[in-house]
Amino acid sequence: MRRRTAHRPEHCRALITGGSGDLGTAICQRLATEGLEVIVHAASRLTRAEATAEAIRTEGGRARAVQFDLGDAEATAEAMRSITSEAPLGIIVHNAGLHDDSPMAGMTESTWRRVMAVNLDGFFRVVQPALLGMARLRFGRVIAVSSVAARVGNRGQSNYAAAKAGLHGAVLSLSREMAARGLTFNTIAPGLINTGMISEAQAEATLPMIPAGRIGQAEEVAALVAFLCRDEAAYINAQMIGVDGGMAGGH
Repeated sequence: MRRRTAHRPEHCRALITGGSGDLGTAICQRLATEGLEVIVHAASRLTRAEATAEAIRTEGGRARAVQFDLGDAEATAEAMRSITSEAPLGIIVHNAGLHDDSPMAGMTESTWRRVMAVNLDGFFRVVQPALLGMARLRFGRVIAVSSVAARVGNRGQSNYAAAKAGLHGAVLSLSREMAARGLTFNTIAPGLINTGMISEAQAEATLPMIPAGRIGQAEEVAALVAFLCRDEAAYINAQMIGVDGGMAGGH
């Protein structure tokens, strides 16, 4: 039996967590050019999120900024109730994340938990309240922005790598639960991306490990996000796609 492919609603809203950062801004801007109404999330840098939303509106797009701390379950629940009560979300890009690095032998539990709270718990806190609305739409795209560290690990980042790897486990299970409703769940694992936060020393140390011989651009990640949000990507589900210049190899 041939199941009909669900199409993206004409008026579709996309929430991008961590939209105030450089990578998040690139994703927001690209999705706006795809005709989506973009909700730009910020944890603390509301001014930057508002500037991104304003730039999108200046170009004729639809965007607004919101602020809440993904590490705060109550604040996130309240924000999501407000967002989803307006209309169902069609797209969520969980791009927000933080790292607090140290070898596990010297890592405190609070350091472990804070990274988990934002990177992994934050995914649950924004996605779970939106699922039934997506099911009613018969359309949904959930994209978790992971990291090459989830595939190959990184010294001093056991908490970060574990949280980012956990995202894909959630994506795999969600695809089995909700794919028949027209929803897709995928993970993107960027490598070293030029977000203005990479030191020259870090770039020089990492470049030998990148077969492409260069650092990636935020726009390259945003382009993949945009494709996964289109109708043409409806049969791509439960995948982890690297955007790392070949850095993860066969991992």
